[in-house]
Amino acid sequence: MNWNVWLVFLAAAVVIAVSPGPGAVLSMATGLSGGYRVALRAILGLQTALLIQLAIVVLGLGAVLAASATAFLVVKIAGAAYLIWLGVRKWRAPVELLEDGAEARDTRGVYLQGVLVNLTNPKAIVFMVALVPQFIDPRLPQWPQFFIIAATMIGTDIVVMSCYALLAGRCRHWLRSPRMMKAQNRVFGGMFVAAGSLLAASSR
Repeated sequence: MNWNVWLVFLAAAVVIAVSPGPGAVLSMATGLSGGYRVALRAILGLQTALLIQLAIVVLGLGAVLAASATAFLVVKIAGAAYLIWLGVRKWRAPVELLEDGAEARDTRGVYLQGVLVNLTNPKAIVFMVALVPQFIDPRLPQWPQFFIIAATMIGTDIVVMSCYALLAGRCRHWLRSPRMMKAQNRVFGGMFVAAGSLLAASSR
């Protein structure tokens, strides 16, 4: 992969990462409620799922998902249901006041949430099926090219999701009252439910 092709792919990766989605919502929600160290666990979960999705595309299974309406529908419904469940859980979460510099006590499952949020999004796999082959030169060894693509996408996504989480974390000093904490839970809960509903209602 030459530099010109890589720069074009990097630009595409930045646009993909910056575009608001469930991963950005999760990064902001965990950054706001638990601080960056907690959000980083969710972000690493997102990247684990991204790596799995890339492996699926490389192995050719992504094309099967893209071509099979039944498989696509099953994964889409599962992903939508999970996002809605996360939203309801966040909406009903008990108020936990945080002092400056403190982290939320209950951070179990944050990494797994990140994995599942990305992994149950079939549109991401279908998008990669369409995008990744455009940047592969069949005349060159393919595995090094896939490695560069994976490193670029994951590195870019970590930086962008970290920015979302850090920006949200800077607002934590506003959450010093039960009313504000409850409002934060309702806002992000509603965003998860909206993301899940849009995913469920969307076409291929």
